Amino acid sequence: MRKPLSLLLTASLLFSASPAVLAKDQLSAGANDNLGVYYEVFVNSFYDSNKDSHGDLNGITHKLDYLNDGNSHTNKDLGVNTLWLMPIYPSPTYHKYDTTDFYNVDPQYGTLEDFRRMTDEAHQRGLKIILDFALNHSSNKHPWFQAAMKDKNSPYRNYYIWADNDTDLNEKGPWGQKLWYESYPGSGDYYYAVFDKAMPDLNYDNPKVREEAINIGQFWLKQGADGFRLDAAMHIYTGETDKNVDLLKEFSQGLKQVKPDAYLVGEVWDRPNNIAPYYQTLDSNFNFDLAGKIVDSVKSGQDNGLVSFEMDTLDLYQSFSTTAIDAPFLTNHDQARTMSVLNGDVDKAKMAASILLTMPGNPFIYYGEEIGMLGEGPDEYKREPFRWYQGDGEGQTTWEAPRYNVGTSAVSVDTQDKDKNSLLNHYRDLIHVRESSPALMRGDLNEVQTGDSRVLGYTRNYQEDSVLILHNLSKEAVTVTLTEQEAKRNKQLFSSSNETKMKYRDGNVQVTLPASSTIIVQ
Repeated sequence: MRKPLSLLLTASLLFSASPAVLAKDQLSAGANDNLGVYYEVFVNSFYDSNKDSHGDLNGITHKLDYLNDGNSHTNKDLGVNTLWLMPIYPSPTYHKYDTTDFYNVDPQYGTLEDFRRMTDEAHQRGLKIILDFALNHSSNKHPWFQAAMKDKNSPYRNYYIWADNDTDLNEKGPWGQKLWYESYPGSGDYYYAVFDKAMPDLNYDNPKVREEAINIGQFWLKQGADGFRLDAAMHIYTGETDKNVDLLKEFSQGLKQVKPDAYLVGEVWDRPNNIAPYYQTLDSNFNFDLAGKIVDSVKSGQDNGLVSFEMDTLDLYQSFSTTAIDAPFLTNHDQARTMSVLNGDVDKAKMAASILLTMPGNPFIYYGEEIGMLGEGPDEYKREPFRWYQGDGEGQTTWEAPRYNVGTSAVSVDTQDKDKNSLLNHYRDLIHVRESSPALMRGDLNEVQTGDSRVLGYTRNYQEDSVLILHNLSKEAVTVTLTEQEAKRNKQLFSSSNETKMKYRDGNVQVTLPASSTIIVQ
């Protein structure tokens, strides 16, 4: 139940730009071992270990310490808990969402042995690995489809969906797209493909396909994976939520036979009321509307009802599952990058990170977001090579010539490492603060009425731990008045500015927040 929350900041509260970070291992064990901060990587763009211009799994292994060094007493690593790898399976395309072999690694990225070594090294650091899995379709170059296309009597024919005499070949999909494609010119034989003719839909009315999906999932868990991000989960059966949920429940149960705590996060690109039913079987689902609200509030400098929206959303999700874990994010590989949306404004990018990393659930960071990489337009330019250096350097991938992150002005890890006020170090500090706080990792969400639409306020509470978060969304200093009550908060966990001020007046406490600043107090 929601309760109005007010607070008292005691006179001993001292604001400072340096966060007080507790050891990572001080965080008490909780209800779900899959809670944490997640990091999405397009392997092709991350780190090139063999100088062939493409990122690879050995490159990921080489850079694990950048993500999490496994040492709870350091904060030079990013500090993320789980790594999400976009598809790594053999594929004829650069993005690899059209798979030709679900049981192997694309040679461009390495081998199964490389994958196992990477997961072993990651697990030694306390870092989990989840894989992208497009259950919806295979590649049209997959041996299953090739056999089905060439022989109507093939056992793989019923792995796919084929038109019959009653099929409307002019049927359009949910965004007006073509759905039926001729297997080859003049054949008169048409198959169903929601996304593209190169990605024929799999037929999950066939029990053998369901069994195959479970076998694939179990196989990767046995290789060392800890779970999956399920691509286009709502399009396994487009427009049929109940059938999707039933299938995913069967899939989840099959995985848990191998790994009981296997984590599943779904891409259900829709409104919360349509996402919510998927919590009957999935641990998490991406919160697209919240992502839009975070970015829009930061762009406008005004609270747009973000906290009340998220409180309602969490209530809805928990009505389907009491163990629902939200998956907030800013933007992803299918969207214009956050820094491009924010027109290159670093202060706004820091604010977006501050909100994301203090929200409930498992926040997801898209690679390069932590250094402010740019990207928009065709998908390739949302997935440009990660910038380790401003110029060339060891491991820098060059699989495509970047359009947005080029020249001496391009952001990079190398330059931001050296700047304590950089966006990268802002992310590092906030992630380590989050991991030191049970309330930030596991707590509920309650709105604080600040009386000013420029200041976003909320608390997070878990057992005996409670934190207050205030964000000044605007480009000017703002003073807000908060009512005194029982709780006394006198321990600062984080402040993005050393100019935050507070004073008492008439039984209240006034807090002055500098432009584009955040404070977290306990």
